[in-house]
Amino acid sequence: MAKDPFEQFAIPNEVRAFAEQSVAQARKAFDGFIQAANQAVGQLHGRAQAAHSGATEIAQQSMAYAEQNVATTFDFAQKLMHAKDAAEVMRLQSEYLSHQMQALSSQVQALGQSAAKIVVDAAKPKT
Repeated sequence: MAKDPFEQFAIPNEVRAFAEQSVAQARKAFDGFIQAANQAVGQLHGRAQAAHSGATEIAQQSMAYAEQNVATTFDFAQKLMHAKDAAEVMRLQSEYLSHQMQALSSQVQALGQSAAKIVVDAAKPKT
């Protein structure tokens, strides 16, 4: 009988454990980066003038989106570590790409609306 074509797809336990540890370490490092970046944005906000409040909002929104997107990518990587065959990898990849395209579309739309609001507010005469 012919061998299972996905038999070569099997990942040795040591490689899987190393990959999972690497993903966990990368997630921890990114969480530290996000915390530092959020602190920096918070400090910027504390010193910003009224004209900069819109830019601060966009910066905070962008940081939140970046954090969300990277967390989704880490979750995807974690799911890939447990994929049983190529079909599952393809399904996970398809779901991930679909979700990310929807997320990016809504994020770009929200950032565009925020930017437009800043321009409109800046053009209003001061009373």
